[in-house]
Formats: sequence, structure tokens, C-alpha cells
Amino acid sequence: MVVMADVDFPPYDVIIIGSGAGGGTLAHRLAPSGKRVLILERGGHLPRERDNWDSTAVFVKGRYRAPEFWLDRHGEEFPPEVNYYVGGNTKFYGAALFRLRPEDFGEIRHHGGLSPAWPIRYEDLEPYYTRAEHLYRVHGRHGEDPTEGPYSAQYAHPPVAHEPRIQQLSDDLEKQGLHPFHLPIGVDLTQDAHGAATPSSACIRCDRVDGFPCLVRGKSDAEVVCVEPALRHPNVEMLTHARVTRLDTDPAGRSVTAVEVEFGDGGRTRLAADVVVVACGAVNSAALLLASAGDRHPDGLANGSGVVGRHYMRHNNLALMAVSKEPNDTAFQKTLALHDWYLGADDWDFPLGGIQMLGKSDAEQIHGEAPRWAGAVTPDMPFAVLAHHAVDFWLCGEDLPRAGNRVTLESDGQIRLTLDEHNNTAGLGRLRHRLQHLLGRLGMHKHRLLPHSIYLHKGMPIGATAHQAGTVRFGTDPASSALDVHCRAHEVDNLYVVDTSFFPSVGAVNPSLTAMANALRVGDHLLERLG
Repeated sequence: MVVMADVDFPPYDVIIIGSGAGGGTLAHRLAPSGKRVLILERGGHLPRERDNWDSTAVFVKGRYRAPEFWLDRHGEEFPPEVNYYVGGNTKFYGAALFRLRPEDFGEIRHHGGLSPAWPIRYEDLEPYYTRAEHLYRVHGRHGEDPTEGPYSAQYAHPPVAHEPRIQQLSDDLEKQGLHPFHLPIGVDLTQDAHGAATPSSACIRCDRVDGFPCLVRGKSDAEVVCVEPALRHPNVEMLTHARVTRLDTDPAGRSVTAVEVEFGDGGRTRLAADVVVVACGAVNSAALLLASAGDRHPDGLANGSGVVGRHYMRHNNLALMAVSKEPNDTAFQKTLALHDWYLGADDWDFPLGGIQMLGKSDAEQIHGEAPRWAGAVTPDMPFAVLAHHAVDFWLCGEDLPRAGNRVTLESDGQIRLTLDEHNNTAGLGRLRHRLQHLLGRLGMHKHRLLPHSIYLHKGMPIGATAHQAGTVRFGTDPASSALDVHCRAHEVDNLYVVDTSFFPSVGAVNPSLTAMANALRVGDHLLERLG
């Protein structure tokens, strides 16, 4: 391709920048309408290869991580946990597809500060949660989790049955007066003769969920569930290796008139559409809007409020490995969650967060953690034996939207992420203490709750951007938000943002399902707008 002075290609009805949980789902919603839709994805198709399920390749060597570096607040470079492929970060997510709690849509007082209210209610998003759960093949059972909100329909697929060691864990938790429930997870499973969901023979390695791409396409990622079906419609196109560098507007600054694209081979072009939708991920979406500054938008496109790039959130997470006294022969471990302390505890008036299972540890992962565990792992339990007894937990607490936690650009366009890594962490510490206190009663070794930072790229918390959110927040007041309730920019009539950037707060559950549900909601709005 050559550099184009004028807009190239015929104009589209909608250009979607990004193909992940937000962009891919929106494309799927618009595809049957006949509207001309173009998806722009800066990466290519992730290769299906043995390394997809190799712990050393994925975690230790970072085989699929983007070869780029961002700056922290001190100007030091770090490798972010980002992956540029068709399907976005859903190619690597754990497919735990939770709804936010109804309380998460209101104002919540935390020990570390205030979690603000959303401009919409849980009831506004509930029908779209149901549609997203069915679209993404979520297996679960509404009614088990005492903190969940009302639901208009049951999951379309039954929960994944606990294997014996996890069933024992669930029973032991219930004996402690707690309320464990089946984790809602988006996977392609079969049902046994009794109607229980079980890993199929084609999906027998689905323990490779957290952080791994799925070699057998058994995980409900945005490429498999949404992008590929959308592309079967003749009105939907996709360009890969197409990185959007800037959005241009008309002289008044009220409408995006061109999308500037740089291709992997060095070529460039400019594209046009009636509606432009940004869905690059919370950091990159903010960076794109900041890079699109102009005379009418000197601080960044749609940034008259000054909030673009601010209020970055990414959850306070702990990946922990307990050591079971009995062997844990579980293949598919990610089936259980616990929300008893999500909103508070008898001795704590503030939210703690949630606990869920992780994919099963293996000896390669544990070996990679060995230097961190010096003194905790004894010679009588080598790595292979430790892996056989490992039970893995993921603790998730709410990060708060501080204005100082923000994305900015250097003069050369490099991303700087300024982040307080100890924001509202007291609740998470109490959650860990409660789990630690339970270990002996759950058939675990009391003093072996080990930090499992392999899931967080070798203990680099700022680089763990998997649950990023909040940098282009929506609201009713243009002075304090960048988007309206339909996720349209207050200042730019044809610009929308549908990834997790729009979140005013992030709750303490994985944000993917909320992004998917909201993309369906915005899709309905766009179909009405486009006629």
C-alpha cells in the first residue's frame, strides 16, 4: 500500500477498532443487520501450535506477549501483559464470565475510599447479561451465589461438574457455613448422561485456561464466538495487522472523518465510516484518543473533561497455591468460586472481594517460581509431587478509580502508566488471611499458601493488565466523563468506546462479561441510530 492523502476504500457504516470482548461482540451484533462493518485488528491470527499449551513458552518465555514496553511512573520500562491477536485478550483470559453485583452499580464505601456509582443500573444491563451468557456458552447455575442479582433466564448450559477433590473442597466449605458455587465459565463442553457438563475428549486439556490460548478452540473467546461468525456475513470485513494511529475530525471537531491506519508492511491508509467505535483495551483506547489531539481537542480527542487516560483500574489480584494433604488429580480445576465476603464480613464493614479457582498448576510453573519459594518448599516435596498436591486460588479485590492512576503519552508516543500499586489493598489482605485460616479445615497444609506470581509475569504487578478498565469513563455529566450512557463521546457525535474503558468502577469480578453485555447494549443503540 502507499500513503493516501484522501480517504481510501468506500466509506463504511461502522468501523470497529479492536476485535476483543467489546469490539468482537459488537461486530457480531451488527453483522445480521446488513450494515457495512469493518473490523480493524492491529495483530494477526494467533497460531495454533503445541506452544499454546506449554507453560514455559506461554509464561516463562512470553511467547505470545506483545514485543513492546511501556514506562512506569519513574520512567522505567516494563513489558505489559498485552496480546495483539484477533480476539484480543480473550485469547488468553480465563473465561470466568461473572456479572457485576447489583451493589457494584451503586456507590460503595471501601476501606481505601469510594467506588462511584454507574449512570445505569444493574436492571438496565441485566437483559444483555443474559444474552451475553448465552452467546458465550457460559456454563453455570444462577441461584447458587447469594450475592448475585436477579436474572431473567437461567444459563443455557449446566455448570461444569466439580471433580472429586474440588467437590470435597466445596463440601468442606459448606460445612464451615459458607456458600461456594459453580464458577460461570465460557467453554465448549459436552454433557454426561445425567446432564452434567464435563470436558469432552476434544477438550481434555482445558485445564489450560488461565493465560493460555486454547489449541482445540474450546474456550469461548471473541474470535471463535463472535468474529468468525460475523465474517460469514458479506457485509462484514476485517483487516489484520492494521494499527490505528490517529482519528481525524472535521474542522469543528464534532465528527470523526478519517481513521489513520498503519499496516504491518509499512503501508498507510485513511478510512471513513458514519460511526467509529474504539475497542482497543483501556490503555490503548485512551492512548489512541490522546494521540488524536488537534486544534479543537488540544488535550486529546473527546477529552474536554480531562478524564481520558485517568481513573485506570486493573483489580487487586493474588494468585495463590495451597498444598493439599491428599493428591489433587483434578484435570479441570476452574469450577468453584466463593463470594461470602464480597461485600463485607462480620468483623469488617468494607468489601473484601471474591475467591475463585485457577487452572491447575504444573511442575513447569512451580519450577519457575522456585526462587520465590525458597524456604517454603521442603526437600521432601519436589516440584512434581508439589504439583500433584497443588490447589490453586485466585483472589480478586476492587481497585479504586484514582484520577492519578493514568495513561499518558511521551513525546515519541510511548505509553506511560502511572499507577499506585497499593490502592485499596487492605480488603484483599483480609481475604487472604481468611483463606489461610481455613486451610487446615479444608484438608490443606496450614502454612503452605504460596504466592503464584507466574500468572502475573514473574511478580511484576504493574505489567498485569489483564483486567484493565476505566480510562474513558461514561456518565451523564460532560464535565466529569468522556462518554454518555450509550458510550458515545460527549464531544464527538459519531465516536463510541465499547471496551472496559467506559467503566466508572470495576467491582471485584472479572470484567469481560460486562464488556460483552455492554457491547450488545450499544449495538442495539447503533442499529436504532443507523436505521
